Order: sequence, then structure tokens, then C-alpha cells
Amino acid sequence: MATKPASRVKEHPAEALEKKAYSIVSDIPTQEPNDRNRLAYCLWIWMRDRKGTLEEAIRAAGTRSPKSVEDIVSIINSRLES
Repeated sequence: MATKPASRVKEHPAEALEKKAYSIVSDIPTQEPNDRNRLAYCLWIWMRDRKGTLEEAIRAAGTRSPKSVEDIVSIINSRLES
């Protein structure tokens, strides 16, 4: 049995929604990197479908962070406006 090298990761273009969602939450402090990934994923789903409110999407992510949900919502809102 031969061991093959790992597949290369293909980056999304800068204008892709996925890239924007992950860059918006990139410096929000979380307990683990996967908390930030879940937050970015839920933000991306919200940006794509616009179902519910942004606060509901952030609460659904279940992100463990020293910041409150309200603080995270205001950070993301300000970054979405710019």
C-alpha cells in the first residue's frame, strides 16, 4: 500500500462569499479555531440565504468566546457595512 501526498487546498477567490465570511470573523477571539470556523460557516449561510437574523445565525454557531453574542453581532455588522 502506497502513501499518497495530501491533496492541495484550493483557495476561494477574494470576492467569494465564503472568503468574505471567513475573513470577517478571522480575528474574533474564540476558545478554539473550530469555534471560529463554525461562526464563519453560519455567517456564510446567513449571507447566502438571509434566513432569520444575524444574531440568530451567531447563536446557532454556538461559538465559545470571551466576547458576548451582542459584541460579536456589532463587530460583524460593522464589518459588513464597510
